[in-house]
Amino acid sequence: MKVTATEHKIADFSGDVIVVGVYEDGLSPPADQLDNLIGGSITRLVESGDIAGKPNEITQILAPSGFPTIRVFVIGLGKKEDLGIRRVYEAACTASAALSAKKVEKAAFYLDDFWPSELLEQAIAGSIVGCHGQDIYRQEKKQTPPGEIVWSSATQENLEKGIALGNSVNLTRSLVNRCANDIYPATFAEEAAVVAENHDLNIEVWDKEKLTQEKCGSLLAVARGSVRDPRLVILRYNGGEKGDPPLALVGKGVTFDSGGLSLKPSDSMITMKSDMAGAATVLGAMKAIASWKLPVNVVGLCGLVENMVSGDSYKLGDILTARSGKTIEVLNTDAEGRLVLADVLNVALDEKPMAIVDLATLTGACVVALGTDTAGLMTNEPDWCHEVQQASLTTGEKMWELPMYPEFGEQVKSQIADIKNVGDGRWGGAITAAKFLEEFVDDTPWTHIDIAGPSFADKPKPHCSGGATGFAVRTLLELARRQIKG
Repeated sequence: MKVTATEHKIADFSGDVIVVGVYEDGLSPPADQLDNLIGGSITRLVESGDIAGKPNEITQILAPSGFPTIRVFVIGLGKKEDLGIRRVYEAACTASAALSAKKVEKAAFYLDDFWPSELLEQAIAGSIVGCHGQDIYRQEKKQTPPGEIVWSSATQENLEKGIALGNSVNLTRSLVNRCANDIYPATFAEEAAVVAENHDLNIEVWDKEKLTQEKCGSLLAVARGSVRDPRLVILRYNGGEKGDPPLALVGKGVTFDSGGLSLKPSDSMITMKSDMAGAATVLGAMKAIASWKLPVNVVGLCGLVENMVSGDSYKLGDILTARSGKTIEVLNTDAEGRLVLADVLNVALDEKPMAIVDLATLTGACVVALGTDTAGLMTNEPDWCHEVQQASLTTGEKMWELPMYPEFGEQVKSQIADIKNVGDGRWGGAITAAKFLEEFVDDTPWTHIDIAGPSFADKPKPHCSGGATGFAVRTLLELARRQIKG
């Protein structure tokens, strides 16, 4: 799919579809121009109540005979005063998804002539994300990206940034949507190597032998039940000044989670190919950061395992020794993500980062607490968590901070080891999991993002086809951007 820019007026565009934006409080300038060209059709639909301009409301209009474009898509943008990154990104996703439902050779987006670059770039990214779905294994696709998408009022820089961001989100989505016999630790590492080669990233891959040498006993224990060996992928982007401490991004990459000996029910296992969404998000974010050439240093670490069942599976009651030297009592083999992250976070400390963010589909408890659209934030440093949350507010990706009171930490203390891998009972499970992780970050500012809810959509939404959403790639890019000096 080509994505290009045009300086042509809307009357001069010739193609299959023109997409225009309508606010709740009036037509955008391009929609007003188009309305005059097609005999007032948009105005009549607004007056009849068929077009209200509500966010992500989409209406298709057949253009009159003789007009060079066949169809018009009118996408709702909400109230103009509320316009922001999330609104334009989702609007473009929604319109692009509608475009992809039928074969379209050429479509043009004329949403508004006066958006600043930060909005336009996000909208361009949305147009790339919306037309790709989760039907990657179907012979007959439900979605077919247009042959070409044309954007009005876009500079070359807008295009390059928007395309790079959209492709980065789609990388994360594709990795999460692909099945576990396709994406497993070794093949994920291969995908990461391709990203590194194409985007001038330094890559280091630790195989089982290296992980053993590094005494990553916690991660290795989870991997023992699988015939597929684990990996740790370390990606370094050196865009900042030499010697400046990097921002560390850490991702949980359980490429399939059976629960181990604490076996999940079948229904709970169906979507467990997505338990590596944290690692996929880190890889997508590293690609975006490198593509934007941000003048910062960032290191991304992805801990990759399968949690399977065999005669060598780690067992309830086992005592593990993590890379940090802490001992862990295993009371539930389905609380495996935190065991993987324990060692990866310790490796991250070797990079001497200025701060750490980890992302993981860690607990169902977070989904119970915050629902499927909101990620949970937990931290050892409120100021750093505030920085992460401000980045999420900018992008419109919903995140909410949960309390990390010391009492929750008491629940992960063990009577026979330093700590145990579950809390006391089911209550506050997202927080006790975070308190476990806190044991492995020392005094480095750290924020944990539990993305179990928003990283994978069970049902389609207007702006999302279902399946992997690519949640938090845009927030991590914004967070990295905020670390630029000056």
